[in-house]
Amino acid sequence: MKIEIGGARGRLRRAMAAAAAAALLVVSGCGLGGDDAAAVTYEDAKSSGKIKVGFANEAPWAFLGADGQLTGYAPTVARAVLKRLGINEIEGVVTDFDGLIDGVRAKNYAFVAAGMFINPKRCESSAFAVPDYQVGSAFLVPEGNPRKITRFEDITRENVRIATLGGAVENGYAQSSGVPSQLVEPMAKQDDILRAVRNKDVYGAAMLDVTAAWLVKNNPDAGLEVGPSFRFGSRPDVGTFNFRIGDDTFREDFNRELRALHESGEWLKLVEPFGLTKANEADPAATAEQYCTA
Repeated sequence: MKIEIGGARGRLRRAMAAAAAAALLVVSGCGLGGDDAAAVTYEDAKSSGKIKVGFANEAPWAFLGADGQLTGYAPTVARAVLKRLGINEIEGVVTDFDGLIDGVRAKNYAFVAAGMFINPKRCESSAFAVPDYQVGSAFLVPEGNPRKITRFEDITRENVRIATLGGAVENGYAQSSGVPSQLVEPMAKQDDILRAVRNKDVYGAAMLDVTAAWLVKNNPDAGLEVGPSFRFGSRPDVGTFNFRIGDDTFREDFNRELRALHESGEWLKLVEPFGLTKANEADPAATAEQYCTA
């Protein structure tokens, strides 16, 4: 059983990522699939019952637990959907967040289970499932938030540096808000962000409110808190699973069973352990197409 470490494509860490791209980290007993190769296509997965998924090791969305098991919102929901489709084992391929779409296009895995937001740019190279959850953004800051950073405009006013996840929407939000590029530091991994804020290498970090709350809850001695949740645009950001363009049968079958999870109430039971609530359930009338063309 293995977890593959994919190559990072972050703007700030390309040189280091090139060396890591060729490396494989083998973890025994992780429960991510059998010894036989897991499938990277829907047809093969239906035959073998095993499938590869890409994830970014970002809690609580998709990450390796202390026991080495692939866990989090996205893998948990994906397992429930795949089981309905006759696919009972998944093998996770760890990839830096901004390399996930390239990885699925290259057939390193069959689809992405990372809770990625739907937006027009990503829709150019990836096919998204129906919106699965909605969420706001927030700042992870030192306790007391002495510089009062609650919006992107505050970063410019206070002239402080903040971290973001490479490839995440917060980078675009900062740019749209006029934040100077030198005040925004994209990082390849969530652990890098937490360490940077805790060590005061940056003042804080812009991320999903659910992510920030998870980090504070699970790092009580870090001296950090979560700022108020906010919505950058006129409607909530929505996230879901994404597939290769052209894998329509897989995506349609996945959508059918994902909708069934929501309609039955099972979805909420699956995601509550990871900090999502009824308020995070996406509008059932929302479509991927709406978010791809906005």
